[in-house]
Amino acid sequence: MHLTVAERKVMEVVWSAETVTAKEIAGILMETAKWSKTTSYTMITRCMEKGYLLRQDPHFVCKSNISAEEVARLETEELLQNNFGGDATRLVEFLKATYKLPE
Repeated sequence: MHLTVAERKVMEVVWSAETVTAKEIAGILMETAKWSKTTSYTMITRCMEKGYLLRQDPHFVCKSNISAEEVARLETEELLQNNFGGDATRLVEFLKATYKLPE
C-alpha cells in the first residue's frame, strides 16, 4: 500500500478531524494546498475508490477506513521488502549510517 502525496493530504485532514464532510475537506485543502474544489473532490473520490475513506450520507460525511498508524505500518513493510529484503536490522543499520544516529 502506498498513499500518493495528494491522497495523504486528504487523509491527513480526515485523520485530524476523525469525521468531516467532503465540503469541509475541500475548504481546508483550498487553504492549505491551494487546491480547487474540483481537485479536492476528485482526490476524495479516489481515496474512497481505494478503500481509504468511507462515505456516509446525508451531507457526504467522510470517515477514515484506515488509521495513520496502519498506513505507516504497511508503508514501512513495503519499504523493508523493496529495499532491505524484509530485514529490519538492515534498515536500522542504514538509518544509523546515513543519518549518523547514536548507537
